[in-house]
Amino acid sequence: MLGFTATAAHAAGSHALTVYGEAPRYPEDFSHFDYVNPDAPKGGSLRRSAIDLGQFDHILPYIDKGTGVRAVDGWLYAPLATRSQDEPYTVYGLIARRIERGPDDAWIRFDIDPRATFADGQPVRAEDVRFSFDTLMSQGSLSYRVQFADVTGVSVEGPRRVRFDLRQPHGRTLPLDLASLPVLPEHDWQDRDFASGAGFSQPVGSGPYRIGKIDNGRSITFVRNDHWWAKDLPVNRGRYNFDRLRVEYFSDTEVARQVLKGGGYDYNREFSATAYTLGYTGAQLSDGRLQRAHLGMHKPQDAQGYVFNLDRAVFHDRRTRQALALLWDFQWSNRQMMRQLYIRQQSFFSNTPLAARELPDPQELTLLEGLRGRVPSEVFDQVFSAPVTDGSGLIRPQQLKALALLQSAGWRVSGDQLVNAAGEPLSFTFLNGQPGLERLLLPWKRNLAQIGVQMTIRNVDSAQYVNRLMARDYDMIVTGYPASLSPGAELYSYFGSAAARDPGSNNFMVLRDPAVDQLIDGLVGASSQTAMRRYAHALDRVLQWNYYWVPNYYPPGSSTLWWNRFGQPTVAPLYDEGLDTWWEISPTPLTDTQMAERRKVKP
Repeated sequence: MLGFTATAAHAAGSHALTVYGEAPRYPEDFSHFDYVNPDAPKGGSLRRSAIDLGQFDHILPYIDKGTGVRAVDGWLYAPLATRSQDEPYTVYGLIARRIERGPDDAWIRFDIDPRATFADGQPVRAEDVRFSFDTLMSQGSLSYRVQFADVTGVSVEGPRRVRFDLRQPHGRTLPLDLASLPVLPEHDWQDRDFASGAGFSQPVGSGPYRIGKIDNGRSITFVRNDHWWAKDLPVNRGRYNFDRLRVEYFSDTEVARQVLKGGGYDYNREFSATAYTLGYTGAQLSDGRLQRAHLGMHKPQDAQGYVFNLDRAVFHDRRTRQALALLWDFQWSNRQMMRQLYIRQQSFFSNTPLAARELPDPQELTLLEGLRGRVPSEVFDQVFSAPVTDGSGLIRPQQLKALALLQSAGWRVSGDQLVNAAGEPLSFTFLNGQPGLERLLLPWKRNLAQIGVQMTIRNVDSAQYVNRLMARDYDMIVTGYPASLSPGAELYSYFGSAAARDPGSNNFMVLRDPAVDQLIDGLVGASSQTAMRRYAHALDRVLQWNYYWVPNYYPPGSSTLWWNRFGQPTVAPLYDEGLDTWWEISPTPLTDTQMAERRKVKP
């Protein structure tokens, strides 16, 4: 187990690492994860669409500029330790055979498996781990420098032993985040330009696949490495079963949809509720050749909303923000445009135990008490709930409440608009770089206009959008916050005061709130999962009751379409779609009846 309370425990290390030192789900002698079929056959192929729209302009997903290939992380490059998908945050050794955690979390040490090699047969060395970290920190995405700011040094202690020294205090997830870093071969990068993302070259990997054919910007094919040294490790049994994996890139979701229906590839994630429910019809769907389902239904769902730029004077008063949020009619939009598919966002930690969906318990009230007078009074005795309408599109009660809030905030009616004491109208611009979003914004614009608020929608191309985001040159945008069961230092980038004007951060609210900073400090430094959850609940309440955003919605899982020619394990992973556990049953799609017959014979 991972108590790490005795010197012997530190010396022995472990096969796994958990956030708070609790015992991992799988013991040292486990044979495979519960959510795989350990006897799944190898072979066949799977073709999927990319999550990113547009073409990729380089290979690596580890730099900020342009679009890289996400699948490189995990398929081409393996980490020191791999995450299980049925625990909140636990990693099990992959390239690292043993993991040692120092007293008081002062350091983390990795012993590399002596069998570990890169795809070209060269051994994986401790020097490669240090090179990978140094390269990501110096040339990789800014997010690495934020995430690993508390790493004070990397020491190569032997050919296959490396240690990371950590500043005290630091986030509890930092050792696991380090364990999850990809391992790159130093010798392969001597003549490559990491900062350019490797262009369209084929780097040497450390993972289960090599790069095969590259159709520049349009598709990339990965070929399974039959000689991968780690293929029979417990963490990999039943995974990476396809001989070939191809990722297709499309500039338009409708094109991607039509190509899938025509059999051009096998697997597509849908992000349009209308397309998911109405865009796929006919005999192929009826007889089961084309499958449609929500996968990963227990997976934490990213928080999405329309966020206010708090630097703008028009949004300084909480009552103004609350009033504007009242008039976005989710129930009508969900019924009219999204086929009642989505669930209203009620938290920054949706679909997780970290969401504050009950009143604070006595322990949470104790930590909140120190913030009294600096946070909204509602956090102490009310559970936040996003505004609700009857879905008819007639929201007169909400408009009257919004008007009362705005008048209390100093706005008054002047003709057909609301103005402040200086006679300046209540108006703002919504910066939009997302095709299809305008249809959700226009009804809100109408509702606002009916009470004298002017919202202008400004559509810009992706390059201009990114530049304006970095300069914080907008009044309002839509953005998302990745959800996690074990959040950590990344919260500083999303909500921390120090990151408000940092062009590389994700603090798009430009939020500078000492109370929020204090709660993030408490969450990151929590010594147990119970304490972390209390801080997460408190942070959630403070963010919600301040009305820093207009909460949007999330799906009941990953909306997915695929051709019915694959096997799936009986037990699905809790927190992932599980695509790397599938295998090929037939080279062509089968009906539901045919698939049932095939699956009577176990592979």
